[in-house]
Amino acid sequence: MPQAEQSKSKSEDNVATAAEVKNLSEELDRERALLMRALADFDNYRKRVERERESAARAGKRAIVLSLLGVMDDFDRALEHAGNSPNTVVAGLQAIYNRLAEVIGAQGVTPIETLGQSFDPALHEAVSAVETDEAEPGVVLDEVSRGYLWNGELLRPARVRVAK
Repeated sequence: MPQAEQSKSKSEDNVATAAEVKNLSEELDRERALLMRALADFDNYRKRVERERESAARAGKRAIVLSLLGVMDDFDRALEHAGNSPNTVVAGLQAIYNRLAEVIGAQGVTPIETLGQSFDPALHEAVSAVETDEAEPGVVLDEVSRGYLWNGELLRPARVRVAK
């Protein structure tokens, strides 16, 4: 084969090789982009599943805590009307109430202070308005049922009577 033809053949081979390298490089870039997108999608999926799992656990815990708050309300009423009961019964009720309050408090639940405070619709639910000269209008006079915060968020609003 003459040298001119060899040179032309090598040049064509170099062009073909360069084109093939370029095609392979573009394909590699596309595959790399697909891989990065798949990794990002998986990371987003993992984060979403974790958020949903935490939300479901919190919702379940919330239901249990709200049920326990109903028991706390029952203890409050029992202690209010325990005047004629023997001291041992009152002491037993108080001990159980205190233990339940500790358990609920350990979960981040704190009672909302209401008496004498200004009515706040974000924290209070007004059950009635009372005409009185003893307090300014809009001040909480009485608490029908205690309200609670759970780690700073409203768990249950306080049901209150407000001065008119």
